[in-house]
Amino acid sequence: MTQPLLHAFAKPTKTDFVRIVKGQGALLWDDHGTEMIDAIGSLWYCQVGHGRNEIADAVAAQIRTLETYSTFDPFSNDVAERLADKLVSISAIPDSRVFLCGSGSEAVDTAMKLARLTHVQAGHPERTIIISRNRGYHGTNYGGTSAQGLPLNKIGYGELLADVVQVDADNVEDLASFMKDNSSRIAAVLIEPLQGAGGVWPPPPGYLESARKLCDQHGSLLIFDEVISGFGRMGTWFAAQHYGVTPDLLCFAKGVTSGYQPLGGVYVGKAVRSALEADPNFFLRHGYTYSGHAAVCAAALTNLEIIEREGLLERARAIGARLGAGLKALAADGVIDHARGDGAVWAAGLKPDQNSVAIRDAMIPRGVICRAINTDTNAFCPPLVTTDRQIDKVLDVFAAVASGK
Repeated sequence: MTQPLLHAFAKPTKTDFVRIVKGQGALLWDDHGTEMIDAIGSLWYCQVGHGRNEIADAVAAQIRTLETYSTFDPFSNDVAERLADKLVSISAIPDSRVFLCGSGSEAVDTAMKLARLTHVQAGHPERTIIISRNRGYHGTNYGGTSAQGLPLNKIGYGELLADVVQVDADNVEDLASFMKDNSSRIAAVLIEPLQGAGGVWPPPPGYLESARKLCDQHGSLLIFDEVISGFGRMGTWFAAQHYGVTPDLLCFAKGVTSGYQPLGGVYVGKAVRSALEADPNFFLRHGYTYSGHAAVCAAALTNLEIIEREGLLERARAIGARLGAGLKALAADGVIDHARGDGAVWAAGLKPDQNSVAIRDAMIPRGVICRAINTDTNAFCPPLVTTDRQIDKVLDVFAAVASGK
């Protein structure tokens, strides 16, 4: 018999799920008492680990005072404003403002809308084309689905958003050629600095710098999708800082609250601000019911405080170095085909006779959770509180299973 809950990214007929009932630090327990290391951070987001009473207390205290209230004109709330102040203080974009929403998918759709709107306000409504890259994952709303470079995720949803195109993920000449041929119609280029859900692919050397120059040359905006790479995951607050490239818009979610509450947002840089703020009578007709939700913002403020207080940006570098070295050693030993990644996000590229889903499933009863991508990649994105000993166990269990032991 099927269950009432229709699961995301799963077969609707599936019934045998691993039911997680408890978490503490980098550890999880299922309903049978099995202890597991969360080596994927739930879904690329649990920076500060599970079971943080400090965040729970902050959310509860806010709910007891005011759970939330709409931030649509003419209202606001102090917690959302304090969070915006904090976010701007760590921003990768100088002189930015912050738009808040409820998820990474909403953040991407917001950035795409703001990019087109910016050109309309600047007197260029013909600039509607948004370019993204193959392998990119930009959420599952209609805009983000249109921008995805993962064809299977687009099947069955009918006509998607017009004027959204993909180029080769690694060959910047493909991007340059398309931009040259369509220069006057391009609104924005949308890029994950480190491609995450599409398989963990760092940018080719010079790609991001070239994309920035091309956007400047053709009068388009550069959008970074940092839903996965933001908030310490790269050893800096944002991948933009890690790679030294500044976008015009930056999408975030996931690590901003470590998953304790659903929150997303968009950093809005000077090029966008100037167009939107030029006309004092312009009215921004975009927003979400839970934009600036007070209890959600309380979770984010406490989460960011923990990241700073516990030095988790520095810890991300150590985790990434240990995890990356271990996977590279397995590749050198012939256990896997190759390793790829950056910061504290890594993946094992498998050999043709290996299957990522089978490996993932075999690792769970041995006490480690990773993520299977397609059939050829196992991904790792552990909480930034994961210990060296836990990282070593992740590597040992993965190596044993991948070797068929």
